[in-house]
Amino acid sequence: MREYVYTITDPEGIHARPAGAFVKEAAQYGCKVTIEKDGREVDAKRIMGVMSLGVKCGQEILLRTDGDGEEEAMEGLSKFLQDNL
Repeated sequence: MREYVYTITDPEGIHARPAGAFVKEAAQYGCKVTIEKDGREVDAKRIMGVMSLGVKCGQEILLRTDGDGEEEAMEGLSKFLQDNL
């Protein structure tokens, strides 16, 4: 299992467009991908779960990957966060 803590820098937080793009990116990987905020964990491959976290600018999330290809997934998804959120 790999973990990565990221602070959201997008002024609008995780809103619909980047959330949809993130879910699409996460779906490319075969491993389990989750996002946790304030102790609540959701499947990062499901748009409703990601949106339900209500992540705002300045808040931290914990990204987890677990399973086959977890390192590749973490590299790709952490880069996505840095570039887009």
